[in-house]
Amino acid sequence: MSTSPKLKLYEEFALIGRALGNAHRLDMLEHLAQGEKGVDALAAKTGLSTANTSQHLQQLKRAGLVDSRRDGKFVLYRLTDDNVLALMAALFGVGERNLASVNKVLRDYFQARDSMEPVTHDELLARTRDGLVTVLDVRPADEYAAEHLPGAVNIPLDELENRLSEIEDAPEVVAYCRGPYCVLSFEAVSALRKRGINARRLKSGLPEWRAAGLPVETG
Repeated sequence: MSTSPKLKLYEEFALIGRALGNAHRLDMLEHLAQGEKGVDALAAKTGLSTANTSQHLQQLKRAGLVDSRRDGKFVLYRLTDDNVLALMAALFGVGERNLASVNKVLRDYFQARDSMEPVTHDELLARTRDGLVTVLDVRPADEYAAEHLPGAVNIPLDELENRLSEIEDAPEVVAYCRGPYCVLSFEAVSALRKRGINARRLKSGLPEWRAAGLPVETG
């Protein structure tokens, strides 16, 4: 083991790299960015066992990426702060710029469903002020209740087909979900366009909107 102070620091920083080096843990961070959750709830969201979810959470906590608090008999987990989102964005950006495999997935799945330029935060704010757009939150109802964009209509993706009447007269629909790679908004935009509804996708998700200092609502 080196006695160099610099290498000691790098060894500690490497804990963060190891914690991020798992697809399931990245998925958990995206879910926790929507709001704090207990182990059972997070296991249900990610499709993992409770025991496996707990092990992943402990690694994320050791790396300083998540924190926890006790609520009665339950332990609730949350992101430590918005710097975790910035770290994930940097990781994703490097991947998009430098990994051909990443670009293949983006091209074959994401861009095949939405080749249009996504709506930026500023653009959505302007169009919302002018009353030109219906903001559609396609996340599950519990995530919407925790926090959502102001005035957003919540129609989870699996209910969209049966609730089209709620948005079909809107001049434009902008859909958003959990983050830049959340498939829910891509699928929603694709489904709406097939039904002749003018739909676009927000460039990011609820966590990035909140981290930018933009207003959110609860309930």
